[in-house]
Amino acid sequence: MDLQRGFALLYSQFKALLKKNLLLSWRNKRATFLQLFSSLFFIFLIFCIEKASDAQNANSTGSKPLVAPAIPPCEDKFSVKLPCFDFVWSGNSSQTLDRIVRAIRENNPGRPIPENKVKSFRTSGEVDEFLSKNHLHVPGALHFSEVNESVISYGLQTNSTPLEKRGLFERPTLKFLIPLQIAAEREIARSLIGDPKFIWTVEFKEFPHPAMETFSTMALVGPTFFLAIAMFGFVFQIGSLVTEKELKLRQAMTMMGLLDSAYWLSWLSWEATMTLVSSLFIVLFGMMFQFDFFLHNSFAVLFLVFFLFQLNMIGFAFMLSSFISKSSSATTIGFSIFIIGFFTQVSTTNGFPYRAGFKKTLRNIWSLFPPNLLAQALKLLSDATSTPKGKGVSWRRRTKCAPNAEGCVMTINDVYIWLVATFFVWVVLAIYLDNIIPNASGVRKSLFYFLRPGYWTGKGGKEKEGGICSCIGSPPPLEHVSPDDEDVLEEENLVKAQAREGAVDPNVAVQIRGLAKTYPGSMKIGCCCKCEKTSPYHAVKGLWVNLAKDQLFCLLGPNGAGKTTAINCLTGITPVTGGDALIYGYSVRSSVGMSNIRRIIGVCPQFDILWTTLSGQEHLELFSSIRGLPPSTIKSVVEKSLAEVRLTEAAKVRAGSYSGGMRRRLSVAAALLGDPKLVILDEPTTGMDPITRRHVWDIIENAKKGRAIILTTHSMEEADVLSDRIGIMAKGRLRCIGTSIRLKSRFGAGFIANISFIGSSNGGNGDTAVATTYQHESVKQFFKNHLNVVPKEENTAFLTFVIPHDREKLLAKFFMELQMREAEFGIANIQLGLTTLEEVFLNIARHAELETATAEGRLVTLTITSSGASVVIPVGARFVGIPGTESAENPRGIMVEVYWQQDDSGALCISGHSDEIPVPPNCQPVASPPAATPISLGQPGSVRGIVINTYGNFRSTS
Repeated sequence: MDLQRGFALLYSQFKALLKKNLLLSWRNKRATFLQLFSSLFFIFLIFCIEKASDAQNANSTGSKPLVAPAIPPCEDKFSVKLPCFDFVWSGNSSQTLDRIVRAIRENNPGRPIPENKVKSFRTSGEVDEFLSKNHLHVPGALHFSEVNESVISYGLQTNSTPLEKRGLFERPTLKFLIPLQIAAEREIARSLIGDPKFIWTVEFKEFPHPAMETFSTMALVGPTFFLAIAMFGFVFQIGSLVTEKELKLRQAMTMMGLLDSAYWLSWLSWEATMTLVSSLFIVLFGMMFQFDFFLHNSFAVLFLVFFLFQLNMIGFAFMLSSFISKSSSATTIGFSIFIIGFFTQVSTTNGFPYRAGFKKTLRNIWSLFPPNLLAQALKLLSDATSTPKGKGVSWRRRTKCAPNAEGCVMTINDVYIWLVATFFVWVVLAIYLDNIIPNASGVRKSLFYFLRPGYWTGKGGKEKEGGICSCIGSPPPLEHVSPDDEDVLEEENLVKAQAREGAVDPNVAVQIRGLAKTYPGSMKIGCCCKCEKTSPYHAVKGLWVNLAKDQLFCLLGPNGAGKTTAINCLTGITPVTGGDALIYGYSVRSSVGMSNIRRIIGVCPQFDILWTTLSGQEHLELFSSIRGLPPSTIKSVVEKSLAEVRLTEAAKVRAGSYSGGMRRRLSVAAALLGDPKLVILDEPTTGMDPITRRHVWDIIENAKKGRAIILTTHSMEEADVLSDRIGIMAKGRLRCIGTSIRLKSRFGAGFIANISFIGSSNGGNGDTAVATTYQHESVKQFFKNHLNVVPKEENTAFLTFVIPHDREKLLAKFFMELQMREAEFGIANIQLGLTTLEEVFLNIARHAELETATAEGRLVTLTITSSGASVVIPVGARFVGIPGTESAENPRGIMVEVYWQQDDSGALCISGHSDEIPVPPNCQPVASPPAATPISLGQPGSVRGIVINTYGNFRSTS
């Protein structure tokens, strides 16, 4: 199948990724709604704040007159102490004055004043003394003086200091003094003229004044609220980028041939579109609420301010995402940026540093932080509309200082230039940091990779490993170790001869030439200037192998064997340290070669390369476009792939609802898209039920035609069924290679013989049981006499024997004689087969672990069960002599056979030991162990054990 190249491939990938971003946003409706419509909520808050401010400081031109105000209760005063009095008075020695005060209480409009709420005194001096001792208990006082029968004078006393409470002002003159004055004059007039119903109406109103200009709501709270609006898109963008990095989705797409330019361009285009719509809504909502800020300033000026600011924040998010490895950190980063932005915006709103008197260098540094530019722009625009005469900023006047701007050093056009310039700075930094900061595999480019001509021509660009601040030394040279296995040695010699002669075998798809991967030791400078050193680690130690076309090569090995590292080297995820690998003639060490390799390989990694909110069909359509399939063929290819993995009915179901097996099937289908020449399947059937697993095996078997397949698995049955050749790795080296039958015959424990008996499952009486026992013993004795083996497993129904390979020549005659005596032994069936591939795998892994332990000189302590004595022995030793146990009865001492097993990590550990037995007479140590204090088996303490060679030789562990 011809795949797209060049601009056509870039456009195809860009369009597919843009569609992916659209689907992810559409499926995550809550986040998309907040990103687009959060402005409505925040603008409504600004509207409420502005209306509250206007109500507090509004003009009083049209206020209604206040008619005959009543004396308010003392509890209405903003600052009062209880118990309190509505008023106090002096002059109680006169009955006339007493009647006047009583009339004031009783005739108070709307609320007669209780007698206990008024206190009387004889003189004004007594009132002053009371007020000084009872501060804040009385809002006002009346002082009466009866000059004669026709003249009564009075005085008023109150605290005229205005008070503020929760945004409201209390004016004592208006609230307490004037009502008290009107009441006193009314009742004095009625008393003097003798008419208790005399009408005394007083009206008064506040003198008209213009509205008080305290502050601009938009300039004060706008920057913070509009920053909060932008933070939604900011946090969502960081989360999306980091999630794709954390789940290795981007890494998987890169293995399919994804271009970095298409990836960044798709995200930038999508977020620019979202930002454009969000900015449009901000301006429209502002106009809907009739803000002067939005009505008087030019629509284009406002729109560009919000659009460029939010776009700048998106670029800022791109840059910060390079430093973050966990998507859960996105919210924390966003909140931190918001808090920092809040404090810097407060400073900007107060004029720092955008006014005369501050250095230009300081302004330039301050302008690098996007929220500061937003605060300055809003301040300029709000100042231009802060008065009724303010006409705002028009598009033509954007390059001039805004009206009412004092000490102007920056115009709206300057803000535009800064926002555009810093946006490009953030995007370039994002791409640069994305290349030099280690990815999930610890791989990065050099700090000055862009200065190399090969980076721009596509013919170079070597990658490095480790952090930027790590001092990585040169990897230590890898010593060549000749393989122990003759098949591995033959394969290595064949590959070396072909590489040396430059011969090209048309039947070879992949030729691995001494592939080596070493993670070099490094020194990391941590906090408090502490240096952390790590030692080098050889993950793959020289791999030489040919992988033929139309065949499946199964690579097995325990955890840490180097399988995944070798695959990562072949797919370009991890750079090669030594050697090379040619995939259809292209070298994995060349950037040009790797770009061509990615067009002809399909990879099913261990992890599922899936988005939970995309369906199976949408995944395959996306991956088909990334691989460069012609658009006209994508639909038919996707339908065929879904049918092959039995996902047609679940094609439109979101992958997050798939079971583990369904997800693995979808990953297998993705690996086979585009008819790749090499398919790498890393544990493809994990989590599948037996029926589905068999079906996927059929798919893999059919996929062999015309391509090479590399399979890794932990299922020995899967390897046995599918593989044409098997290679087993352990400790970074290829330990054996060949067909399944050859590996079983060479590395298995031998042959497995299963003997089943007649009538063993029918119960029977006592005589039958005795006969069966006799037959069992006869068969066991027959195997013992002829082959010197004992049963590995036995019960009433069958016996299982493991026959070593060295007895193979005896088997034909042995089984012929056994068949002749079937009736005598009561045998129903005889089965003979090789040991399982699992047994081969365990033997290879155990041998590799023993080899490593011996090379490292690792020792463990064996505790003798019967005595509690401790003996230090090397890992893997089978027969161990215990020094200091020589006696007259056992002149050569005592020894035990040690039983070993592998733990979950593959390391050898002691599982038990045999009973103590005398050292055989024919075993004589070659060299005596160092002097040790003779001990009895009952004495505690550790001694060095002696490893006894089964051929009679001794080897001291000291």
